[in-house]
Amino acid sequence: MNGSRIAAVGHYQPAKVLTNEDLAGTVDTSDEWIRSRVGIRTRHIAGPDEPVDELAAQAGAKALAAAGLTPADIDLVLVATSTAVDRSPNMAARVAARLGMPNPATMDLNVVCAGFTHALATADHAVRAGGASRALVIGADKMSEVTDWSDRTTCVLVGDGAGAAVVEAAEESGIGPVLWGSVPEMGHAVRIEGTPPRFAQEGQSVYRWATTQLPPIARRACERAGLEPADLAGVVLHQANLRIIEPLAEKIGAVNAVVARDVTESGNTSAASIPLAFSKLVEQGAVSTGDPVLLFGFGGNLSYAGQVVRCP
Repeated sequence: MNGSRIAAVGHYQPAKVLTNEDLAGTVDTSDEWIRSRVGIRTRHIAGPDEPVDELAAQAGAKALAAAGLTPADIDLVLVATSTAVDRSPNMAARVAARLGMPNPATMDLNVVCAGFTHALATADHAVRAGGASRALVIGADKMSEVTDWSDRTTCVLVGDGAGAAVVEAAEESGIGPVLWGSVPEMGHAVRIEGTPPRFAQEGQSVYRWATTQLPPIARRACERAGLEPADLAGVVLHQANLRIIEPLAEKIGAVNAVVARDVTESGNTSAASIPLAFSKLVEQGAVSTGDPVLLFGFGGNLSYAGQVVRCP
């Protein structure tokens, strides 16, 4: 075995749905204003009894079930999140405990909106190097907990949720080489900081960066996988804003691909957005087993990471 593949995916969202009309009752906004600027209609919001590790464990359990595996089959757990409340135990250890895993390695990664694709690459590297046989990779965030709900520029954007993938050794690689990087001097463009921590961003700066600088990087991720953008069956970009997703997908040149637009019903779920949207495409049959799909995360820290994967 000298490769790795995604064996299965799963996702979870809290039951509570917050509509644009609901928000219009608390801040100066409207359904038309939100839809025209970010394309979001609804978002799911976790309750006080639903911490990040609970969201993550729910998604992880679904991915394990879809793969036909038990918790004992996993020897590495990676959780991408930027909304963990406590420093220790980390979210990965808490997920492992919730799922009843006996002795996995457990690590959190905080690369904000690009967290899942960074974690997926890390799992791919660990499995191919022989450091793990099967990894559970999760993106989970509770953005509602770091949001100022009186700020209409940010509260209309966010949602909560989690998505997961099981990565295992394979004879042929189903996870393409990652292309990742960042723009450290622009880290202030997206922030979760302060006491209590609050989400803030420079929306126009992020929009310009995402729509002008990222298309050639995403195309290079396809090249690393030995594919042209036109060969892609699906494109799953970080679900930040429909006004970013649509022009970015067009500039990549994936003319035959299904483009995930889960942001419309889930909002921006940060590290959860890519696995959440990918899992839904798989569940809906919009992409088929073996299809090449570009996963491309970007955002916080002005970090990015992308790879082409084969659908489970």
